[in-house]
Amino acid sequence: MDILLPIHIVAGSLALIFSAMALSSTKGKKLHIFSGKAYVWCMAAIFFTALPMAIISDNIFLLLIALFSFYLAFAGMRFAANRRGIATNLDWFAIGIMLLSGISMWILSGLYFIDNNSQYIPLLLFGCVATALGFTDFKSYQNKTAIGQQRIARHLTNMMGGTISVITAVLVVNMSVEPLWIWWILPTVLITPIIVWWNVQVLK
Repeated sequence: MDILLPIHIVAGSLALIFSAMALSSTKGKKLHIFSGKAYVWCMAAIFFTALPMAIISDNIFLLLIALFSFYLAFAGMRFAANRRGIATNLDWFAIGIMLLSGISMWILSGLYFIDNNSQYIPLLLFGCVATALGFTDFKSYQNKTAIGQQRIARHLTNMMGGTISVITAVLVVNMSVEPLWIWWILPTVLITPIIVWWNVQVLK
């Protein structure tokens, strides 16, 4: 844990920096492509450090959040690169894991609710987001609609979703104001309308 946690924190910090660079740079240009790829690699580092930490600490909550967050970055990268909109076996596998993690979040949310643990609130929300995004990505590949502007919209949505997860982690770690579940859902509540608006602009 002493080795993994510092790597995890540094990767999260760099992910936010590269995400900001990608958002502020011209789409399709070298800086945007570089910062986008760097962001995905940082998200991979976050995932591959969170995974053993979740196992070591026996924290299924952390495991599910790690799966959820990494899928968003991975799927965002795939939609950016896959101009034909044809899914590979890896894409289908990733979507399956995303949907499974969403359902698992609902189950864990129910257990937390019974145990009077307020973390059931963010788990319930993230479970809805995970299943909604996973199903939308599934339909995009199934109907072969992930091309053109629709592909850009899927890329944008997933990449921004991953950024929300990193911002959430930073707030949760650094904020101690009660109730703590507020910091878990605040970035999603505030940034999701921006993503929706951005999608509308892209799909015009």
